[in-house]
Amino acid sequence: MNIIDPSLPLSIARLDAEGRLIDAEARLFELNMRAGGTIGAPLAVPQIATLARLSQRLGIAISRNVIAADGEDDLELWVRAEPEQGGVRLEVSGWRLRPGWRAPASEPERDGDFFRSAADWLWETDASLRITFLSIEAGARYGFDSSAMLGQPLTRLFRLEQDEAGELPILTAVAAQGRFDGQKAELRGTGRMVRLAATPRTDPGGRFAGFVGAAHMLDQAVPAAPKVDTPLPEAAAPFGGFPDSFSQRLDRALRGPLGKIIANADSISAQTEGPLKPDYAEYASDIANAGRHLLGLVDDLVDLQAIERDDFETGDEAIDLADVARRAAGLLAVRAAQAEVRIDRPAMDELVPVHGEFRRALQVMVNLIGNAVRYSPPGAMVWIRLERDEQHGHVIVADQGKGIAQADQQKIFEKFGRVDPTEPGGSGLGLYIARRLARAMGGDLVVDSAPGQGARFVFSLPIRQ
Repeated sequence: MNIIDPSLPLSIARLDAEGRLIDAEARLFELNMRAGGTIGAPLAVPQIATLARLSQRLGIAISRNVIAADGEDDLELWVRAEPEQGGVRLEVSGWRLRPGWRAPASEPERDGDFFRSAADWLWETDASLRITFLSIEAGARYGFDSSAMLGQPLTRLFRLEQDEAGELPILTAVAAQGRFDGQKAELRGTGRMVRLAATPRTDPGGRFAGFVGAAHMLDQAVPAAPKVDTPLPEAAAPFGGFPDSFSQRLDRALRGPLGKIIANADSISAQTEGPLKPDYAEYASDIANAGRHLLGLVDDLVDLQAIERDDFETGDEAIDLADVARRAAGLLAVRAAQAEVRIDRPAMDELVPVHGEFRRALQVMVNLIGNAVRYSPPGAMVWIRLERDEQHGHVIVADQGKGIAQADQQKIFEKFGRVDPTEPGGSGLGLYIARRLARAMGGDLVVDSAPGQGARFVFSLPIRQ
């Protein structure tokens, strides 16, 4: 957390005529750096850059309150931009912390003209241009961690480039709260170029609530895995006798069409092209939800084949299990609100330093909290608690569901294991995969439950000294 004392004096910076940062005092320099910017590059905090560009265009000084994303926090800033010879002078004061990003309280609207269905992958932001959604396949295919990007400023993922007129289309769109297309950007750390397009969305009060966007890769696509003409012998194929490439082929075959179905069905359900009969809108919502369920199954099958390979390994990173738990809870806030379930997450000052792989630890936590929400009755609470001993850090997810009988507690960790197949739920692979991941990272996943007393799952990882 980057805590800034609001009593500190203003921070001054200067931009050149092209919007590039010439110099900046420490607080503004550090904020810009955390957003992915540096001296000599365009200012990386879009809200401040928009104000600077507007001031330069109008030729007058402009002062305005803005909200900018900064790591886990939001900052409320008072920005004054004044044109000067050869550029713009910025004065930034206030530096008041606001509650950090949380998942939006309602299902995001989708674009009405289906422009997203032709995209290589999808993204969304809140009003502070903090990323609230990224297509899961994007990170795996293009070399970044989609989960870790959630809640981060958009400029942490993209380095924006000016168009032929020297403009940044996204900044014009932020100022006008309108649609944009043709925003070129580099996918940071990869050298690959994308074209961004997005439409604005609004909250129930008609206020700007962020962008619903698409990314189109401009360079050559990542080569597909080589085709395997000769299947592996059944004894060497870990996934039900299928060759190693089966899940990758399944992923490539289904993910694109399912993504288009979901995007189009969401657009129909949101009635962005005009009113529909209520039944039709509900049908479209059902189609979108079914598509998401199938995408979840595809993800599970890909993970299943990966973890059952003899050479499967997880990364060894220094991570904070408390931070992982808070992020997972944030990602599931919408689902919990829709189910009328509250999530009691760890406090921001709680720390549990452990060894593990951030992405995989987050995957385990999302599964545990998601299950707790799914099986909790309306009005219930899901508790997330932290403990540690000399060897392990533990995160505990407890719910107020109907509980699990002792005889069924081993079954839920089995492949395709479901206690009651007639109940709504996933593929029966989630907990099997979660335990395999926990153990691959040197930890474990266990359950303590009884009928009528809810369930208590304990996820453990080796402590970091």
